[in-house]
Amino acid sequence: MSDPLARYLRDPGPKRTVRGVSAACSSDNAIVTEVILDTMRRGGNAIDAAIAGCMVQATVEPFMTNHTGTISLLYREAATGQFHQLHSAGTFPTGLAPFRPIPKMSTGYARMPPAAVIPGFMPGLQAMHARFGSARWSSLVEPAIRWAEDGHVVSSFEYAVTVSEQDFITYFPEGRRFYMPGGYYPAVGTRFRNPALAETLRGVAADGPDHMIQGAWAQAFVAHANAMGWPIELRHMTENPPRWIEPLRIAHAGHEIVALAPPEQQGAFLSMVLSILEQLDIRSMEPGSAEHLFAMAHALRLGLYFCGFTGDPTVAPYATDQLLDGDFHRSLARLIRGMRPSHDLTEHLRLVRKPGARLDEHGLAGIPSLDAQTKQPSGSCELSIVDAEGNWVQMMNTLQSGGIPGAVVGGVPMVGSHASFAGVSGHFDIKLVPGARLRTIVGNTFVLQDGAPLYALGTPGNVFCTVPQVLANLLDFGMDPYDAISAPRMLQLAEDGGLVIEDRISADTLDGLQRLGIPVSVMPAYDWHMGSFQMCYRDADGALCATADPRRCGEADGF
Repeated sequence: MSDPLARYLRDPGPKRTVRGVSAACSSDNAIVTEVILDTMRRGGNAIDAAIAGCMVQATVEPFMTNHTGTISLLYREAATGQFHQLHSAGTFPTGLAPFRPIPKMSTGYARMPPAAVIPGFMPGLQAMHARFGSARWSSLVEPAIRWAEDGHVVSSFEYAVTVSEQDFITYFPEGRRFYMPGGYYPAVGTRFRNPALAETLRGVAADGPDHMIQGAWAQAFVAHANAMGWPIELRHMTENPPRWIEPLRIAHAGHEIVALAPPEQQGAFLSMVLSILEQLDIRSMEPGSAEHLFAMAHALRLGLYFCGFTGDPTVAPYATDQLLDGDFHRSLARLIRGMRPSHDLTEHLRLVRKPGARLDEHGLAGIPSLDAQTKQPSGSCELSIVDAEGNWVQMMNTLQSGGIPGAVVGGVPMVGSHASFAGVSGHFDIKLVPGARLRTIVGNTFVLQDGAPLYALGTPGNVFCTVPQVLANLLDFGMDPYDAISAPRMLQLAEDGGLVIEDRISADTLDGLQRLGIPVSVMPAYDWHMGSFQMCYRDADGALCATADPRRCGEADGF
């Protein structure tokens, strides 16, 4: 490719680990990593770098995130040693029924079409900057303006993800004009420019975040919503501000884990899953063995089910302490242990498999691939950042819960929220009462050793089940960080008792799972729906390192 910006293109595949640096970053885009490091080189702290990175990421990855979506932050403040959590997902305006302008599509996993929400992205960045930022706000927006004006080069990954969401993103004419300028998707290797977004971002630089919260863009957003039939008012844009929360602290394997507290469910989920596995003596198991996968699959399923009994503590008391209770975990471990069959169930599976299924050399039915309906739709980006002063950031910015589904306002494409209002059964649950916030499955996590960060990690893509698998690899199996994030990952035990896993399990493991009565379906060997971990950490010598997941296009770097 002749375009000089093509040097930023990365592909899924093996990634490098950077070691022995003073400041570090891991993101899923080389442009974003460069902007984050440049911000810190110019004297900005980790929060400044995160803001600049999010602004650029939403500019160059509109297929993964946008300037109206969700911000979720876990922050370690060097000066005090304190940990802070920020929850800034999209919110529902009071007194209005969910507005769903797009009917249910044939793709995606949501039971209902996405609903429109008040954006959480810019209020979240505003809250971060007001409390912990050190750099001039406008300087943090300038890189995003430049990238919107100049454009970024379309990768094969971006093209594939965008086309896979075609039914949704092109439902309205404005979506077709945005994603298909000139009537076609931009080809791989060509530039995607967004002059309308550049103009919006110039307003954000000049007027501050309020440009998209109460100012000119916000007013255009409200007018657009009203024209579509969603009767929001400008006051709705500020009625439910971002919330600072005390994160959860969990003990495991001689370490302390700092994880997200309600309304985020991940802290309670990690506590349950890791404690159940400890009771099942995971550290005595062979990584990747049938015994390990049997235990993990069951623990993930039970954790996911019981975390459905939590939510926003402003809505109900929710006995989250019960989900953290060791006696409860021991009971669930006994339940799993009691499900281990005393008979070889291989023949049982052969008999109940679909008639005519091909048998392989092990006498097992041919392994089917994962049904696309079980995959999450695209969209989310994780950032892992450590500055030279020892401030640590682990955060997600995502298009989830962002604005009006399918609409584009001022160069900002939006996807809305997949909130299901389903109580126990949904990831993204919320009760429509004033001040309520969404229960989500974001996974920003710190692991501490002697009170200081040892690992910082997180991922998009089936977050709830992938984070405990990587933590088990690190803390229970003692894997190297890159090996821990590149190892095969799986979903929780399915409703039919089956297991879906990346296609890198051994024949012995497959035989063992069959004997345990677990039918197996596979995803691609490195499936991008299973996440893209971004990770900073200290090695055995205390040196600062960073690494990135092979499943997407990330880059770790430092200086």
